[in-house]
Amino acid sequence: MNDPIGIAIKEYFERGKAPQIQVDSNYTEGETIAPSYFFRNEKELPKLEKVALKNCKGRILDIGAAAGCHSLILQKKGYSVTALEKSEISAEVMRKQGIVKVVHADIFEYNEKQFNTILLLMNGSGIGGTIEGLKKLLNHLKSLLLDGGQILIDSSDIKYLFDEEDGSHWVDLANNNYYGEMQYKVSFRKSVANFDWLFIDFNTLQLIASEIGYTSTLLEKGTQNDYLAKLKL
Repeated sequence: MNDPIGIAIKEYFERGKAPQIQVDSNYTEGETIAPSYFFRNEKELPKLEKVALKNCKGRILDIGAAAGCHSLILQKKGYSVTALEKSEISAEVMRKQGIVKVVHADIFEYNEKQFNTILLLMNGSGIGGTIEGLKKLLNHLKSLLLDGGQILIDSSDIKYLFDEEDGSHWVDLANNNYYGEMQYKVSFRKSVANFDWLFIDFNTLQLIASEIGYTSTLLEKGTQNDYLAKLKL
């Protein structure tokens, strides 16, 4: 089964411990994610995610909810939150944790309800995969937003990966793609998944969002070239 993150989440949920998830990309190798990361409580969240949760209102859709740490926090605060997750294994863990509304679906195929707030956290732009994929995603999310609704999305500008000692930048020009379009290989035990993942700088996000009909506001800057943005139609 090619669901390494889902399998890791399930193992950590059931045993209280699990090995690291291995992460390699076309730019990096040998990185890891601790499965416990998907089970953080409110105090353990970075400032960007705390600010995002504070800005939530009304009916909320948490896209790519993983183990549901954000959905759980919001549900405990009394919000109506729907946790949407492509991984069936992760969705089942969220149900067992007591999240009331869990939807196992691909966001690109989901069109059942409308929301006041759509959350795309833990580098939410990544779900688009590529610049074109992000455009497709933002267009689709229009149909899920109620009047006056908002999208809260975080990402990072990874230009620093290409910094040279003399202050110049190198970029892989062979494929001519936007530098934040990455190809990931994620492994846990014998399960391996390969997928596209997008990191996008705020100015480029703003341009794309404007093309599609959104206004963009920079809500918060993080310490790792990351940021939180609010998009509204």
